Amino acid sequence: MGLINSLLKAFTWWDGQTLNTRLFTWRKGEKVGEDPQGNVYYRNADDSKRWVIFNGEIEASRIDPDWHGWIHRTYDEPPTDKPLVHKEWEKPHQENLTGTMLAYAPAGSIRRENPADRGDYEAWSPE
Repeated sequence: MGLINSLLKAFTWWDGQTLNTRLFTWRKGEKVGEDPQGNVYYRNADDSKRWVIFNGEIEASRIDPDWHGWIHRTYDEPPTDKPLVHKEWEKPHQENLTGTMLAYAPAGSIRRENPADRGDYEAWSPE
């Protein structure tokens, strides 16, 4: 089973970093920091490349908002060197819930356990 897991890690990108990413990070990567979810952020020596190694599922919406601006070059200093100022009304980061059971469903949605009776809705029917 260990050999199969090693082969999967080497050739699949959706289950963690591939062998090439692991080697590139080991050879050229300079760790810049880590977010609360455990994602680790890297850059190379001349800062021409920036990347993230996800902790768990690889999903772009899991990049912390503080790090999003750095990884997309909106600003040069990483949050570890220059933390962002947050407003009191800002909510904590939440990953994209589309396609999950936690996704938003309006009151009359059939995905709800007890959909609300919508008296203001009239189904269209051809004449």
